[in-house]
Amino acid sequence: MKLSHLEQIADYLKRFRHINAVHRVSDTTLKIVFDGEKALYAHLRKGHSYLAMCRHDIRRSKVYQAPFDVVLAKRFNRSKIEDVSLYNGDKILRITASLSGAYKHSRTVLQLEFTGKTTNAVILDEDETVLEALRHVDADTSYRVVKVGQPLLPPPPPAYTPKPYPLDDVEAYLYEVCDREQAARLKELKRQKTALLRKKRQRLKNRLDALESEETLEAEAQRLRHLGNLVLSNLHRIRPYETKLTLHDYDGGEVEVALPKTFSSAHQISDHFFRSAKKMKQKAAHMHIEREGLEGKIRHLDHFIATVETAKTAEEITRLFPPKAQGKTKEKVDDAIETFWIEGYKVQLGKNERGNVALLKKARARDIWLHLRDRPSTHVIITTDKQKVPDSVLHAAAKLCVDFSVMSPGVYEVDYTPRREVKMQEGANVLYNKYETVAVEKTA
Repeated sequence: MKLSHLEQIADYLKRFRHINAVHRVSDTTLKIVFDGEKALYAHLRKGHSYLAMCRHDIRRSKVYQAPFDVVLAKRFNRSKIEDVSLYNGDKILRITASLSGAYKHSRTVLQLEFTGKTTNAVILDEDETVLEALRHVDADTSYRVVKVGQPLLPPPPPAYTPKPYPLDDVEAYLYEVCDREQAARLKELKRQKTALLRKKRQRLKNRLDALESEETLEAEAQRLRHLGNLVLSNLHRIRPYETKLTLHDYDGGEVEVALPKTFSSAHQISDHFFRSAKKMKQKAAHMHIEREGLEGKIRHLDHFIATVETAKTAEEITRLFPPKAQGKTKEKVDDAIETFWIEGYKVQLGKNERGNVALLKKARARDIWLHLRDRPSTHVIITTDKQKVPDSVLHAAAKLCVDFSVMSPGVYEVDYTPRREVKMQEGANVLYNKYETVAVEKTA
């Protein structure tokens, strides 16, 4: 961020009188709401910090409750702005605000430092003492210590003369910054996540291609069964602990067979072949289940990739990839179920029929079930604790139902109802009567 631009932004912010709210929306991003209408986002990542205004509200990824966030809310929510300025001729924006209570009047400084490696957000009292900071810095790291209860030294003035870069419209510039940064982040997220998903898809495709056909397995079962019968027909020729057999076939020819291990009797050898033939027969009978499961997971990933590629914002993509739970969890993860978190609500969908059935069986009566109207689709469950699900969560879950069920753009109707209203039939087929419907538009 250019110093000239920051100077003009500081002059622009002087028009506002109050800070209604300020909080973190991500680990390194602050959202400051001025006069109840304009939201300024301070992105404070080291090496890439900037201010922006966004056309669409950026929702917080979680509720931050660290000491920095507590002091930030306590000192600046519903505060009056007294001054906005740059500090020390550097890229340091200071917002001085005050709160008037029944017994005292407090003045606090929010210092946003856009200075590369030392980028930070520091909360100071009237005596320039640190109340809290986004990043604490000790004496071993820098001469400029940032610690609670200690005065904050000014940084050295910049060793260069900044050039002027006049802006025609500061507010328009701030929106352009957001558009540009979000477009770049969206592009990079799409590249990263689609590469990850395509890698998973290729692994599943390799497993699917490596599956033997039912015909091959049936033929092998017949061969093993035949060898078992031949062993019984050649009992008098077989000695204990042989590793290789020469058997006479029914047509008079000879069949040579290598044994995987030694057996103490011919009957044990025949039992080995019969057991192997039975396992091969069972494998052939159940091969379609494994194949259908893999095909269902591949279709799910195709929908997943398309959903990422058509996402309009970076927030849509990050919602699709929730962070992994830390530590050990008692809940067993079902690889046929995909889990998302939307505004704190757990939303799950089935990757295939097995996943749909598992979801229906484990969902509680008060959970919300969603499904495309009058057509096959993935089943979606919103886990609730008797509370009313917000419309935003309901619409987001309905969009997931559409995105992971159909590829073609259009307007689709999604039915939803409490799980207790859904009666399971055969497989994942269900019946339900009491329901509501939400329309979801899928774009190309």
